Amino acid sequence: MDIIPVIDLMDGQVVHARHGDRLNYRPIQSALCSNSEPLHIVRSLLQLYPFERLYIADINAIQERGHHGDLIRHIRSQYPALEIWLDAGINQPETAIGWQGHNILGVIGSESLLDMASYHSIEQVLSENFVLSLDFSRGKFLGPDKLLQDCSLWPERVIAMSLDKVGSSSGPNMELLHGLQNGTTKIYAAGGIRDAADLLTLAESDVAGALIASILHSGQLTTEQIQHIHPSSTRNTASA
Repeated sequence: MDIIPVIDLMDGQVVHARHGDRLNYRPIQSALCSNSEPLHIVRSLLQLYPFERLYIADINAIQERGHHGDLIRHIRSQYPALEIWLDAGINQPETAIGWQGHNILGVIGSESLLDMASYHSIEQVLSENFVLSLDFSRGKFLGPDKLLQDCSLWPERVIAMSLDKVGSSSGPNMELLHGLQNGTTKIYAAGGIRDAADLLTLAESDVAGALIASILHSGQLTTEQIQHIHPSSTRNTASA
């Protein structure tokens, strides 16, 4: 199973995401390093384990109050072998086009979509080379209903994002994950993951991957535990 660390960028810092309540996100306090400076955080994550992918949520972009474009491109240049999945509030083709030339995989978050026409226009630009995040909060789907109901509209990789569980350490939403599995789509769990035992449960349930943050920064997940669940190469341990 693929384990993907997450960093949430807000106002130039990595913040601690909790329950999707973005107004109250605060700079992260991590057992891995001494501050919330983004490059320091990324370096510390890769020293813990040579992750192959990094998920970045640009909170400013999602809230339509600026973005971290220069910072994200700098991370990209420092770690060229690291695959970056970026949620930057993509809700129109122009936004998607802006990231195509930077070897960054765009994440279309259902909560950012105005309607199905928006989804289709973005999909045409990206030619299915994107990740879809199906966003939920307290059991409610955030996005156009047809996108949830028709799995033929999904790309190969889909994130089941339980926003209200993010940072909560309340356990993954297994019912939601099982409901989205269709035998062809790779489903990635996000929100509520507490420990290595949860990751093993997800792996045993044929979940393709997990997006995690809190259990990394709390020091609950060791290099050895990650290696047991997700054997990997060592290609990302140093910057370019």
